[in-house]
Amino acid sequence: MLDTLAPIAAEAGALLIARRQTIAVADGATGGLILAGLLTVPGATRFCRGGGVVYSLRGRDVLLGLPRDAYAGKESVTEAYAMLQAEAIRVRFGADWAVAESGAAGPDRHPRGAPIGRSCIAVAGPAGGVATTFESGIEDRIANMAAFAQAALHFVVDVLDAAPTPDSDARD
Repeated sequence: MLDTLAPIAAEAGALLIARRQTIAVADGATGGLILAGLLTVPGATRFCRGGGVVYSLRGRDVLLGLPRDAYAGKESVTEAYAMLQAEAIRVRFGADWAVAESGAAGPDRHPRGAPIGRSCIAVAGPAGGVATTFESGIEDRIANMAAFAQAALHFVVDVLDAAPTPDSDARD
């Protein structure tokens, strides 16, 4: 599985290194695969601040450090929920960028009713954030975890490619 994530993660890592920027990760239904993918890149310590898996309310509280009322009106497996997590992990780890994923990998229906195969991914950066919804169309848990992580890493690359290059004087 990591062999399919490594090339995409290498693209993200190269972009972050060239920009002299960092990233943090809040994995959800991916179970840590986004972060693991990034860590396949030699020299990942130059751009990866870390992260963790948000898979329970307690884990979410510990990892993101947000008060429970910050989630009011937000359901898991939505773009708004993923964005809240991306913004929180970015601040928590002091990173320039963050990616968060919230999904329903299956095989059972998600407790909040999200369809199996849906992943909401958000990337937060210095000038705000953007989110997307990915639908795998499959019900296999392991295949979904891999597909969600691939989609998240591709999304990171796309967002970094589209973002303005930081002013090198501002970073010195």
